[in-house]
Amino acid sequence: MNSDERRARIGEVRRRLAQSGPPRTRDRAADFETVTVPEGECDQLRDLLIAEGVQTVVEVGLAYASSALAIGEALVAVNAPRPRHIIIDPFQERDWSNVGWDLLRSAGLDSIASLVAAPSSIALPQLLTEGLVADAAFVDGSHRFHEVFVDLYFLRKIVRPGGLIVMDDAGAPSVLTAVRYYERNLGWTVVPGAFPGDTLTAVADGRTAPATRCQAMRLPDPPFEPPFEEFHAF
Repeated sequence: MNSDERRARIGEVRRRLAQSGPPRTRDRAADFETVTVPEGECDQLRDLLIAEGVQTVVEVGLAYASSALAIGEALVAVNAPRPRHIIIDPFQERDWSNVGWDLLRSAGLDSIASLVAAPSSIALPQLLTEGLVADAAFVDGSHRFHEVFVDLYFLRKIVRPGGLIVMDDAGAPSVLTAVRYYERNLGWTVVPGAFPGDTLTAVADGRTAPATRCQAMRLPDPPFEPPFEEFHAF
């Protein structure tokens, strides 16, 4: 199966998921519609990763696999010799009955994807220890501030200099605050136009937040560590 045929297969699974929903959901009202990344943002994520020519992507959170399918489509489109998609989700079997992983398998993406069933606070340090270098990461795991902050701490060491870290629910106060630290103290910058409509809107405390659901941040190249005495409140 060539790259175009593989993309067509992935596209069909994505379309079916967006139009009809997953084959099973958690027992919560409108759970798929609430949890999953919308099809439009997934298309934008795919296009961004293709433009970056990504070969290795780390994803935190799988759930119903909408974003994972888009990432897989990007990796197939780039057609690198050894694409890798490392997905971290300790709840995929227990809470989601493996629905996301089964959708990836139905799209033929289990040949390039691997699922790590461990908390990201454990899985990411292990990937770092193994020497993994990624071109990009997509973060949609826990939205508790301290857990988002820890995810970003390790991902900045895993994603290559100049690479991308894309946040889902970037306007959530906990996510927004975690990202602010890295933006103000470690030189992360917003990628303009990555998600069309990603203008900034005012929030209650006078700060600004992304108007769209996702936001892409570019890591500095070369990376740097700030002096101990230099700290910008966030």
